[in-house]
Amino acid sequence: MPPKKKGADGPSKKALEKEKKKIIEDKTFGLKNKKGAKQQKFVQQVQKQVTYGNKSFRDIEKIQQEKEAKKKKSDDDEINQLFKPVVELQKLSKGADPKSVLCIFFKQGTCTKGDKCKFSHDLNVERKTEKRNLYEDERNEMDEWNQEELEDVIAKKHGEKNRGLPPTTIICKYFLDAVEVGKYGWFWNCPNGDNCHYRHALPPGFVLKKDKKKMEEQKEDTITLDELIETERRALGMNQTK
Repeated sequence: MPPKKKGADGPSKKALEKEKKKIIEDKTFGLKNKKGAKQQKFVQQVQKQVTYGNKSFRDIEKIQQEKEAKKKKSDDDEINQLFKPVVELQKLSKGADPKSVLCIFFKQGTCTKGDKCKFSHDLNVERKTEKRNLYEDERNEMDEWNQEELEDVIAKKHGEKNRGLPPTTIICKYFLDAVEVGKYGWFWNCPNGDNCHYRHALPPGFVLKKDKKKMEEQKEDTITLDELIETERRALGMNQTK
């Protein structure tokens, strides 16, 4: 490797520090271990004069404050890095609009995606969600309901209006779509608004998809009487009565 080039402006910083240290030791020789206030004050004055040159007391104080502030910031950054919470990837519930959910990284001030982030960077979104969460313990969403609970919610939410409509009124397609895909709930609002002219009620014989699937599975597991007799006959084998 080629030899390091010496600075053209004079001795290196390391060499200057070493020289300053030697000057301080020479001027304060035998005084560092003295406990007297005058001796200690003299040692401190020598250290400041040699370290900061001919700078005024105010300048020296300013330099020391800047050093302390820099050290404190460095310590704070290190602590924040050590105890920084580990954030899991943000999950989205089925059918939810990402822009209706506050970005957890934005909330912590660490999101780098900006406008390209699929989640909301509007803090008001979280406040709206908090208001809605007041009802979540009592009024959960449709994916946790059975057929009876769904019918009960529909009766409470739309019963009064449905009673004011003729029995022959067509059922709202938006309502049926929301029920079919599992988006219906206490906070579902019809795109037609409060003045929708259609009924919001389940058609006769309607069965939830998940209940329909269970019924089909149970039907497959059901054994007819003829199948049971045939199974018993086979179990008897050669000892069966002719």
